[in-house]
Amino acid sequence: MNSTYKGGDGKGQGPVQTYWRDNLRLMAWLLSIWFVVSYLLGIILVEPLNQFHLGGFPLGFWFAHQGSIFVFVVLIFVYARWMDRIDARHGVDNGNNPSSPGTFQKKTK
Repeated sequence: MNSTYKGGDGKGQGPVQTYWRDNLRLMAWLLSIWFVVSYLLGIILVEPLNQFHLGGFPLGFWFAHQGSIFVFVVLIFVYARWMDRIDARHGVDNGNNPSSPGTFQKKTK
């Protein structure tokens, strides 16, 4: 990536490393949430959750069959929204022009 932005995080990391660190941190959090919902609630903790019902179905069954899918779709929208913020913070957002590629450029006010 051709970087013209000379910023960073002040800890010796360049702008590209800082951007990807933020991106990977976000992905780790979102994948952790999905893991908890799909694996722990849908498989490991299914028996205790089946004591409760949601829409006439046991809650453990619901998490295993519907909940993880719903949470995944919500996490996709959360990721897109949050990445827009990260892109803007690092100066790689392409504003309202989707055809222009994002590049690391120093923002001027």
